[in-house]
Amino acid sequence: MKLADLQEVIDTCGKNFPTMKKIKVLFNQLYDFALKNDICNKDYSSFVDVTQYKDRNPNKYDRDKFDKKEINLIWEQEADKYYQIILMLLYNGVRISELLDFKKENVHLDEQYFDVISSKTENGIRKVPIADKVLPFYKAWYETSPECEYLLHTEDGKHFLYRNYYDSYFHPLMEQLNINRTPHCCRHTCLSMLAEAGVDQTIIKKIAGHSGAMTLTEKVYTHFDMKELVDAINKI
Repeated sequence: MKLADLQEVIDTCGKNFPTMKKIKVLFNQLYDFALKNDICNKDYSSFVDVTQYKDRNPNKYDRDKFDKKEINLIWEQEADKYYQIILMLLYNGVRISELLDFKKENVHLDEQYFDVISSKTENGIRKVPIADKVLPFYKAWYETSPECEYLLHTEDGKHFLYRNYYDSYFHPLMEQLNINRTPHCCRHTCLSMLAEAGVDQTIIKKIAGHSGAMTLTEKVYTHFDMKELVDAINKI
């Protein structure tokens, strides 16, 4: 593991500042043990940055959401393919790691969905609908760099690593628009917009990969075909 792996845990956990500090303490303890037992020779945990999140308020869910003005600002930049990635995140509700890791073979443009085959949870393995308004962005990325198996990629056709994407693309683009958000805020925003649009909670859980939060009845008896999921995502 490298520093980027540890920092990704902090950046994508969605927790408040006190919890992040506890996570870093755990990292410190793990590396202390590893150094004492010759498992590694460098303590990366000391470089993990949690101070950037010191003002995060755990009691304000809206703090993690893009507001309508911010979303409109991003739409004004839709010609830029890297702003398109942010819009894709805002209208699919996936974790940033899930989006960066899926391959072109997992994208079904005609049926308007993609498969998440790698997720932090078992319930995260799912089919995610693609909204009409961002479908052209998926098609454009699909057609670039034919030699790259991943849908999203660097300028030289390489797989995006989280830290590379965040430091070189997401953060600078947010700074350019004077917006203070993280990639995880996109997920919160999408799920919030779905709820505000009156989408059934079971469908939202399906899209988000929150199947673990479903009741037994929802798991066993409820089935939504892709058209229903696409119709739901198109409401936002």
